[in-house]
Amino acid sequence: MSRMPAEQIFKGQIASPGLALGTIDLHILNLANPGAAGTPEQERRALRGAVEVARAQLMSLTEKSDAMAGDILALQIALLEDSELTAPAIEAIEGGKSAAAAWREALDAQIEIYRSDDSEYFRARAADLMDLRDRVVGLFCGEVRGSKMKAPDAIYVAQDLAPSRFLETDWSRYRGAALMGGSASSHVAILARARGMPLLIGIRGTEAALRDGAEAILDAEDGRLIVDPEASTVARYRDRLAQRREEAEKEMTFLDGPAVTAGGARIQVCINVDDPEVLDRMNPDHCDGIGLTRSEFLFYANDGLPDEDRQFDAYARLIDWAGGKTVTIRTLDAGGDKPISGLTPEGETNPFLGLRGLRLSLTRAEIFRVQLRALARAAARGPLKVMFPMVTVPAEMDQARALFEEEVAGLTEAGIEARTPPLGMMVEVPAAALDVAHFKADFFSIGSNDLVQYVTATGRDNAAVAALHDALNPAVLELIGRVAAHGVRVGCEVSLCGDMAAEPASLARLLDAGLRAVSVAPAALARTKAAIARSSAAGDGTDDG
Repeated sequence: MSRMPAEQIFKGQIASPGLALGTIDLHILNLANPGAAGTPEQERRALRGAVEVARAQLMSLTEKSDAMAGDILALQIALLEDSELTAPAIEAIEGGKSAAAAWREALDAQIEIYRSDDSEYFRARAADLMDLRDRVVGLFCGEVRGSKMKAPDAIYVAQDLAPSRFLETDWSRYRGAALMGGSASSHVAILARARGMPLLIGIRGTEAALRDGAEAILDAEDGRLIVDPEASTVARYRDRLAQRREEAEKEMTFLDGPAVTAGGARIQVCINVDDPEVLDRMNPDHCDGIGLTRSEFLFYANDGLPDEDRQFDAYARLIDWAGGKTVTIRTLDAGGDKPISGLTPEGETNPFLGLRGLRLSLTRAEIFRVQLRALARAAARGPLKVMFPMVTVPAEMDQARALFEEEVAGLTEAGIEARTPPLGMMVEVPAAALDVAHFKADFFSIGSNDLVQYVTATGRDNAAVAALHDALNPAVLELIGRVAAHGVRVGCEVSLCGDMAAEPASLARLLDAGLRAVSVAPAALARTKAAIARSSAAGDGTDDG
C-alpha cells in the first residue's frame, strides 16, 4: 500500500494577494538539450527563422495588449531587430555550434554583462534578455512538464515568468501562479495585480520537490505554497476562500455609491487607464472619472508616432465615455524603463535619472506641441485636466504652460475650437515634493511608484532591494503628507495615482495624511471603496466630492 505524500510548505513573497486551491501545472523550459548541429548554413537559417518567429509572436502580443504590456514588449522587439544581438550566435554557428546552443551561449554572455552593469536600468534589462533567450530556445527544444495539462483549476508554477510569457498565457485556466524567482516590483507582478491574479514569488524550494499535477494551495496572503495538503488544511482553506468570496461580494456593493469614510469624509475615487479598451468593460457610474490616463499607449504603435488627429480621437473617446466626469490625461511619460524608438535617447548610463517625462517633451518640443494641440482640442469637448510627468523645478512647469497656451492661441486663430484646461503636475521627484509651494500648478497628483523609487534609492524591478522598496517608509509618508497639507492650505486638489492607493494598509495611511482623492486600477475599484468605508478619517466640511 503506497503512502500519501506528506504535506510540504514552501515560503515565498506576496506579489499579488489572493488565495487559490488547485493542482500544480509545472512549466520548465528544456534549455539543456539543444540537439545536434547541422551544417552552418542549416543552423543559420534555423536561427534566423526562430528569431523571426519570436519577433512575430511579440508583435502579435503587442497588438492584443494594453499600453502597460506594450511598454514591456517594445524593448524586446527592438532587441530582436538589432543585428548586434544575433552576431555572436552566428559566429558560434560558424564554429560548429547548433543554432539553439549558439543562441543560448550568446544570450547568456549578454545577460551576464547586463547583470554586472553599474546602471540599474541595464541590470533590469537582463530579465528581457532572459525572456528572449528562453523564447527562441523554446522554439527549438520546447516546453516540458505541465504544458499539456488542461485542469481548469491549475496553479502555474515555474522558475520564473517573463512578461511576454505572462501576456500570452491563457489565465482563464489558472487560479494563480507561484514562481521560484521574481520580484514584487517586477513587470509581471504589476500585471498580475492589475488583473487581480494571486501571485507568489521567491518560493524557497527546489524544482525536484514540486510535482506536476500535485494538489496545492496558493496562499498569497500569508506567503505560502502548500503542496499535498492534508485534508484538514484543505478544509481550513476552503473556509477561508468562502470567506473571501463573501467579502468580495460585499465589496461589490460599494461600487454604485460614492466613497465615504466612517468618519464622514467624501473621497474621490477615479480609475487609471492604460488602454481605452478597458473602458468597454467599465461602468462610468462606478467611479468619479479618470484620474490618470497613460498616453504612452498611443506612442507604441508600429506605424510611427501618432499625429494630432489620431491623438484627438483617442482623447475624445475618453471624454465621451466619462459622460461629464473629469478625465485627467498625463502627457507622454517616455524614458526610464519606457523607451520609444526614435524618441528616447540611447546609451544613457542611468535612464531613470535621465531625459524622461516632461524633460524629454520639452527637449523634443516639435513632438510635444502635437500632443498639446490634440489635448487643447479635446478640452473643448468636455471636462479635461492635463498633467505633466517628472516635473523637477518650477521653471519646467512654467515652460510647459507657456507652450500649451501658445498652441491654444494658434488653434483659436485658425478657427479651431480649443481651450486651456487645468494644468497640473505629477509629484514623483522628491525635490518637487519638498518645494511644492513654489510650483504654479492647478492640481497635484502624487505618483507613488516613482516617488518610492527615488526616495528609497531602490529599483522597482530589483529583487535584491525589494525589502527596502517600501511605500510605507516614513520619509515617503512625510513627503506625501507635505504635499497634501499644501493642497489644503491653498485650496488645490491633491490626489495619488500609484499602487499605494489600491492597498488597504497604505490607503489608510494616505487618508490619515489628508488625501481626499485617489486613482486606482479598475480591478481594485470595489476593494478601494470598501477600504475607504472602513476608514475613520474624518470629514472637515470641505469634502463635497
